[in-house]
Amino acid sequence: MEQKRAIGFFEKYLTVWVSLCIVIGIAIGQCLPQIPETLSTFEYANVSIPVAILIWLMIYPMMLKVNFQSVKNVGSRPKGIIVTSVTNWLIKPFTMFGIAYLFFYVVFKAFIPHHLAEEYLAGAVLLGAAPCTAMVFVWSYLTRGDAAYTLVQVAVNDLIILVAFAPIVAFLLGISGVTIPWATLLLSVVLFVVIPLIAGVISRIIVIRRKGIEYFNNVFVKKFDNYTIIGLLLTLIILFSFQGETILNNPLHILLIAVPLVLQTLLTFAFAYGWAKWWKLPHSVAAPAGMIGASNFFELAVAVAISIFGLQSGAALATVVGVLVEVPVMLFLVRIANKTQSWFINKE
Repeated sequence: MEQKRAIGFFEKYLTVWVSLCIVIGIAIGQCLPQIPETLSTFEYANVSIPVAILIWLMIYPMMLKVNFQSVKNVGSRPKGIIVTSVTNWLIKPFTMFGIAYLFFYVVFKAFIPHHLAEEYLAGAVLLGAAPCTAMVFVWSYLTRGDAAYTLVQVAVNDLIILVAFAPIVAFLLGISGVTIPWATLLLSVVLFVVIPLIAGVISRIIVIRRKGIEYFNNVFVKKFDNYTIIGLLLTLIILFSFQGETILNNPLHILLIAVPLVLQTLLTFAFAYGWAKWWKLPHSVAAPAGMIGASNFFELAVAVAISIFGLQSGAALATVVGVLVEVPVMLFLVRIANKTQSWFINKE
């Protein structure tokens, strides 16, 4: 009998850790306000230096896993790449905008002031324009995905992020009337995508040349396993130390923000997974394709929201709610993918 695959302890209970960070962060903001006041003085070009360091701690380990050598094999099996790319860049950002706009400006109009609706929409757009590049390896593993092909999907996705993220965000937020400081947006992309990506690629090349691929995959990368979670949790504590007043005044807003985010996640997965079935792709390709589209690169979204709108903004809060709901929703989709494996052919 095949051994049941399990998610890591930290990843499995990420929602619990995020909830604890909310409590700890709010307590610090209310009882020790001098801490966020001091941290707020360490900024450059609207970017919080302490938060930037923690975000690099989150993102660098992810970038170590990206092998761009795998991109050369895209031409031999293009359908899964097409499903992933179209879902991530032509469907997801725009449906996220539409669903979030509907809920924040129409359905929840009586509960959310206009200025906060604008900021929550901005945070939702940042999530929608940042498809997953890291946790998808976990979701792929749990759905018995083709690990090599998932790597190709992620590598192509990261290349597209470099050129598409900033223009899509600026376009969608421009439509909603949010003024986007292009300099800050581009600086955020350079800081939180380009630099970690280059550092990851260089580290990968150097370590593999000196120690070999087995050492890199089984020893070097594993050294950073917990760094991403630690960096994320510390970032959230800082963020919530600034957000405490907003949350205490509007506790219902956490739930209101979560509704369109969860709905959009489910619809995006259904689109990609259904398309893959229609195209007769194997389940090992279809499941990761659906997972990449459904999940978010929330570390990037949080980083850019903080850089552009600030630690105390509704946009930053919305991206954190994305973190809060991500794991339970994605585990639900993993269960659906595993239950429907018989719908798919075994090979392409």
